[in-house]
Amino acid sequence: MEGAFYEVDADLAGETVTLWWGLFDHELFVAFGDRRFGPYAPSGGPIPLHRYRRPPKPPVQRRAGRIDDLAARLALPRTALSGASGVATGPSVATATVLAFPSQPFLDPDPYCQLAYADRLDALRGVSALLRRPLARLAEDDLAFVNALVDRTRDTADIAAAVRSRFSRPPDIEKDTPC
Repeated sequence: MEGAFYEVDADLAGETVTLWWGLFDHELFVAFGDRRFGPYAPSGGPIPLHRYRRPPKPPVQRRAGRIDDLAARLALPRTALSGASGVATGPSVATATVLAFPSQPFLDPDPYCQLAYADRLDALRGVSALLRRPLARLAEDDLAFVNALVDRTRDTADIAAAVRSRFSRPPDIEKDTPC
């Protein structure tokens, strides 16, 4: 009843009964002939045999279902799939108009922050990553050099070259230019 399972007397098995369910009731009453049974509360605990609850779908499966529904509604002309231009393979081939998708080029020459650090703090983090140690452990003159360098430029290549020339590190420092 309304998604809940109730267990009634075994004497009523296979019989046609009348359910008494009030508007504000939490219990169920059963009437059979002139006898009334109840009240019965929803049965909890383990799931009875031959009754299964379907677990809710995870977000990945719901998304896949939506994509599957969308793919079923999309219609592409067979020429788009076969690569042939204007050749119909049968009389029932649906023709569809090809829409041009709008595109907008990046206005920023460095949209993924690969050429320059975004701000001073990112540049200091990048220098720390290049040196593979915290900047607080540097000597006073080395720290002054790093601060002057970061104040002068945010270009990752310039900072990496200056750090390489000031601090002699292994050659794999060239690969580590975090954004």
